[in-house]
Amino acid sequence: MREIKRNLSKWMYWFLLGLSLIIIYKVLDNFGAIGGAIGNFFNVITPFFVGALLAYLLYIPASRIEKIFLKKKSKLWKKKARGISVLITYILAILVIMIVIKVILPVVTDSIVELVNNFQGYWNSAINRLNALPEDSILKSKAVDDIVKNIGNAIQNIDLKEYINPDRITLYVKSVLGVASGIFDVFVTIVVSVYILLQRSSIVNFGKKLGLAMFDGKTCKKISKYVNSTNTVFFRFISGQLIDAVVVGILVTIAMSIIGVKYSVLLGFIIGLFNIIPYFGAIIAVGISILITIITGGLSQAIIMAIIVIILQQIDANIINPKIIGNSLEISPILVIFAVTVGGAYFGVLGMFLAVPVIAVLKIIVNDFLDYKIQKKYK
Repeated sequence: MREIKRNLSKWMYWFLLGLSLIIIYKVLDNFGAIGGAIGNFFNVITPFFVGALLAYLLYIPASRIEKIFLKKKSKLWKKKARGISVLITYILAILVIMIVIKVILPVVTDSIVELVNNFQGYWNSAINRLNALPEDSILKSKAVDDIVKNIGNAIQNIDLKEYINPDRITLYVKSVLGVASGIFDVFVTIVVSVYILLQRSSIVNFGKKLGLAMFDGKTCKKISKYVNSTNTVFFRFISGQLIDAVVVGILVTIAMSIIGVKYSVLLGFIIGLFNIIPYFGAIIAVGISILITIITGGLSQAIIMAIIVIILQQIDANIINPKIIGNSLEISPILVIFAVTVGGAYFGVLGMFLAVPVIAVLKIIVNDFLDYKIQKKYK
């Protein structure tokens, strides 16, 4: 009997090994078809991921509006608080999108097109102003002259109008929004996000139930703790950075308009947008703004603009941003720079944006682990 079982186990082993080799061969032989099927599957479920992300971003305003209705004395308001809060949140979101599309986007687009169309004239004026400087000026050095010539040659070799025009800008916007370009995908995305917001308590309870079924109580508490910490960090950072970007963009636009900087709305939009990326974003945006202002308004106006923008950014970094985001991201500036550099290198602009909250969560986990090891070692 033992011999039969031993032979059966041996034959089962060789059968499974052979079956595994056949499956691996078929997978490799039809790798293109399998890869295409996987790609199609991800295309189908993309609206669900986008809907979950949208619900995640809208959770903060929806939850705060819901708390307002829960404080009402009327039982009807309390009973319908969640549904009303989700409805109001989406109405506000639609209004914001309409304002951006109808008011801000046309101004920015027109400024970009006008800047590109008149760029050669601005550049020639800047060169003439540079040539008119006294011979003993620091800007008349050979190094500066070589830099200007190299930039000029690079600009002349690039047909900016081919890449930046109303049709191209519309195409770029469509490409950015291509994640949910179809009407059906947009509909599915919105429906998924609405249901997630409405049924978030059930989703959270299911997650807790799943955790209790798979892990022990102690592990579930740790998982719950880190999930809550992660949500707190991401909510405060993402919502705070977006609000901060809007505030900085408006302040910079107003300040530039007062001192007469051309394309103030465009430059304010650029600085506000890049301000989302910690450290590097502000540097890049200010550099672009200085270059455009030098070309369109001269060196003196660019210096004044740079001083004002730097002052506003210092006010933002030390007063506005900490007030909006709070102290949820108590991490070293060196760690922030490292996180943004690595995130940008591997995951592009999105990686630069999300690197800071990710490193903040990792810091919480590492600190808890170190505290646990130290406590265990010196108990």
